[in-house]
Amino acid sequence: MAVTRHADAVAPVRSSGAFSVWVARHVGTAIAAFGRIVRHPFSTFMIVLVIGVTLAIPAAVNLVVKNARAISGSWDNALDFAVFLEQGITESEAAGLARLIGQRADVDSVQFISASEALADFRAQSGFGAALDQLPDNPLPHTLVVRPSAGNTSASMVLLQEELANLPETEHVQVDTEWVQRFHAILDIVRQAIAIGAALLGVAIVVIIGNTIRLDIENRREEIEVTKLIGASNAFVRRPFLWTGFWYGLFGGLMALALVYYGLFLLEAPVARLAGLYQANIAIASMALGEALAIIGVAVLLGLFSAWFTAARHMRRIEPR
Repeated sequence: MAVTRHADAVAPVRSSGAFSVWVARHVGTAIAAFGRIVRHPFSTFMIVLVIGVTLAIPAAVNLVVKNARAISGSWDNALDFAVFLEQGITESEAAGLARLIGQRADVDSVQFISASEALADFRAQSGFGAALDQLPDNPLPHTLVVRPSAGNTSASMVLLQEELANLPETEHVQVDTEWVQRFHAILDIVRQAIAIGAALLGVAIVVIIGNTIRLDIENRREEIEVTKLIGASNAFVRRPFLWTGFWYGLFGGLMALALVYYGLFLLEAPVARLAGLYQANIAIASMALGEALAIIGVAVLLGLFSAWFTAARHMRRIEPR
């Protein structure tokens, strides 16, 4: 019984000791792999730069789409309503109706366009002046251009449109939303294209890191043969190359973030000047923390996968003579 209790007490200690040895070996291998890539700074920097640019391209385009969607989201609630009035409405009645609508809390401004002004604009833009002179009466009605307040929701916009259409003086209410819908459709297509492009660029990263690992394996072929000769397994021999892929992926992800954030920094001042010219509240939305961590995580996973696949493929071809 005493011997059994002693063995049970020793088992966790042995397990803990084995885990500590495993961690120590991986830490040592990681440090050695880091030292090897640091000893070749130029080639390492070029590989990391290529990986960073490859990751930064889809990240930057996705950020552009994200900002475009955020800006266009406010357009849904800032569309002008064109309220065409009945033909029998006089100009003074139309002007009074414009003042009345402008007092609503859900309306930002109302522009009154008289029938004569609308006819003059149409005459100047259409080039049909001679034909318009033959008309006995002005066929165009008085028009109110109603701009809703920025705080309106989609439901309140629909309610405002219905109330304007139900006014006795109103003949028709027109809202031009098709261009916004087309813009959103284009953004959806671009987002799908980003996903496809990111997948293709991911394959390119795997090829780049894999080719680098392959050259490293060939340069250390004799070392690998000697290591296998003394009994090392393929997993043990493969471990340094996995850590090399890890470091390439990690530094490539950090390089991608640096490029994206530097691009945002360069665009900050021009966007601020553009917003000032149009008196608009436009600000560039940066990447969220989760998005930044996702880029680094994807880069590391691609580096590990590429290193594992390449090393596993070439290790089978290298055996002691």
